[in-house]
Order: sequence, then C-alpha cells, then structure tokens
Amino acid sequence: MKINYLTILLIVSILCFSSLSCSKTADNKEKEKTNKKPRIALIMKSLANEFFKTMEEGARKHHQAHSSDYDLIVEGIKDELDINRQVQLMETMIGQKVDAIVIAPADSKALVPICKRAMKEGIIVINIDNRLDAEILQQNEIKIPFVGPDNRKGAKTVGVYLAERLQPGDPVAVINGVPTAYNAIQRKLGFLDAIKEKGLNLVADENGDWEMSKANKVVSALMTEKPDIKGIFCANDSMALGAISALKAGNFMDKVKVVGFDNISAANELVQKGELLATADQHADQLAVYGIEYALECLKTGTIPEDKETPVDLIIKL
Repeated sequence: MKINYLTILLIVSILCFSSLSCSKTADNKEKEKTNKKPRIALIMKSLANEFFKTMEEGARKHHQAHSSDYDLIVEGIKDELDINRQVQLMETMIGQKVDAIVIAPADSKALVPICKRAMKEGIIVINIDNRLDAEILQQNEIKIPFVGPDNRKGAKTVGVYLAERLQPGDPVAVINGVPTAYNAIQRKLGFLDAIKEKGLNLVADENGDWEMSKANKVVSALMTEKPDIKGIFCANDSMALGAISALKAGNFMDKVKVVGFDNISAANELVQKGELLATADQHADQLAVYGIEYALECLKTGTIPEDKETPVDLIIKL
C-alpha cells in the first residue's frame, strides 16, 4: 500500500488548526463569562407611592456611579395590593436569568414561594423594606437575608413622641397598612408599645391599606363616630396625608395630632408647617442600595450575608 505523505501532512495540519481554533473559542467564551457584568433586578411595591419612587432614584444613582460593576433592571407594581403582578415580575426576572433579585415584597407570605423558585434557579434573592414571614421561610426551608429598618422600634419612637404631647388616658387611633404585610404588623405593634408605656387609650384600629384615599375615607367616618379622638398614628405617610385632609374637611385639625411613617417630601412639608406632628425617616433612597450592595457581595463571595438593620430617624419640626 502506497502512503501519500503529503495527504497525511495535510490532515494533521487541519486537525491541529481545528484543535487550536476550538481551544481559542473555549477560552474566549470563558473570558466572556468571567468579564460579564451581573444583572440585578430591583422589584418594588407601588410606584405611585413617593417612598418607592425615592427608592428607585437612589438605586439608579448608585448604578450610575457603579455602571461598570453591574447592570440594573427596575420594576414596580401599580398599587400596594397587586401581589399577582409582583409574582409575575419575579417570574419574568427568573425567565431572563438575572443574577440577583432585590425585592420589597407586597405581601410577607405570598411572595415566599416565588422567591424560593428563583433561588432554585441559582438566583440570589435579597429582601428589603418589608420582611418576609419567618415561619413561611422556615416551612419552605430557605433563608433570605433581610436588609431594612426595625419597623417596630421606629413606630414606637414616633408613638412615644405623640404620647408625650397628649394626656394619659387620651383616646387615640391607629390606621394600619395592608394587614398581611410584616412592616404593617410591626408598626402597629410599635405604636401599641408606645401607648401602653405612656397610658393612652386605643379606641380605634382601622386598615388603610397604605392608600391615601382609603385612609381619608376611614378617618372621615372615624371622626364622625368618635369625635373625641386626640391622636392618630398612620402606618405610612400616604395615609397620614389622607388623614389630615379628612381632619381639615371636618374641622378637627386643632383637636387631633397625627403622626406618620416614611418621611416622603409632602409629609415633611406638613411636619415643618406644624400640620403633621412627626414622621419616621427610614431613608428610602438607601434601602435598595443596601440590598444591591448585599447582592453584589453574595455574587462575589458566594456566601449569604446575615440580616442587616438600617437606621430609622424621628422627623419633627425644626
């Protein structure tokens, strides 16, 4: 059998070139994977609420300053009760295979299963603003770090400030947020801590679902039924604005002191005018930033950080 050495040489050359080409392609893909910026999704509650608009602005500013470190996707829902839409947003981010999700859940229990699903897909999940329910997390055998304020402590501070400007035994009311939200529960408990300590009398416990218009209607009806109320704690500033509007309409502003929570700009203006007694600032512009930074830390180190408590400050008239 006659061997064609030229043919053999040609085949060997082709194989070597092919092998080298494949090696370079694999190296390039690995390099691209290494150099790829992580994508972080921020999913918030109602963008109609100034608090979350401020949160979004803070996140975008942070991203602008660190645009070479990560890509940012920002989403939110139309109102505080649109839990299904928030679940859909989570599903979309899972489908897009983002690297991390920073979520301010609209409901402390209902969002746990979809967060678990995201984690099963290898996505880092960081919980901000409204803490996910500890019992439901345990039932699902997952741990999700919470970055945010101690709502109970903050609400007690505001409640004590109100109580010290009333007399022991004075009747007061609380206007809650969404009853199933952890931060709503904690803020109510904080206010109850304050009035128990200072001897005030809780005569009304109503839900405003975080909404200005609903709080307005609730307080209008409340003052008709219980005109002797001396103080009202609203679990967020949107409801405080609604409460103050109702008090003005009913000529109760000189008789009732109102406190809120969040320090949105409209509420801060009312504090400085003396119409809103006080509010609490949980620094909305930094809450998402804390979450994003934690997500980046997790992606970098491969570890899950512990919960992180962020500051809450009492805001009063200067």
